[in-house]
Amino acid sequence: MKERKIISVTVLNEHGVLSRIAGLFAGRGYNIESLTVAPIPDTNFSRFTIVTKGSTRVLEQIVKQLYKLIPTYKVIDNKEVVEKEMALVKIPLDMNLSGLDALLQGYNGTVANSGENYIVLLVADDSKRINNFLKAIKKYNPIEIVRSGSVALEIE
Repeated sequence: MKERKIISVTVLNEHGVLSRIAGLFAGRGYNIESLTVAPIPDTNFSRFTIVTKGSTRVLEQIVKQLYKLIPTYKVIDNKEVVEKEMALVKIPLDMNLSGLDALLQGYNGTVANSGENYIVLLVADDSKRINNFLKAIKKYNPIEIVRSGSVALEIE
C-alpha cells in the first residue's frame, strides 16, 4: 500500500545538489510528486520539500539514502506538518463570474492580477483542497492553470 510522504531536506546551498537528489530518486525508480526548493534566509543552506509516495519500506529507504548525500545537513520526515500549495488560474472575463467570489473565499483565494480579457486567481491551501478548487473552477473554463509544489513546516 502506497502512502504519501512529505520530506524536508536541509542541504548546503551548492551547485549540483538538485541533480544529486533527483538522481537518487530516478536511479532507484522512485517518483517525486512535487519538489520545492528555496534558500534559507541568512544561511548557506537551502530547504527541499519533497512529496513522494511509496510503501513504508520504500519511504524509509528514501530517507536513509537522503542522509547519505554529502551536502545533506538534516532530513525531516515528520508526519506533523503544516502543508500549503498554491495555484494560479487564468479565467476569461467573457464568462459569467457569479459565485466566483464565494468560491475564492472558501479556498483562501484572491484575484492576483487582471487584464483586458482575463483575471488571474491565486489560491493557497493544502493539497486536497487545491485539488477540490481546481475541480470547482472548471465551470469558469480556465484558460491556463499553474500549480506549485508543496511547502511544509514541521509543527513538533
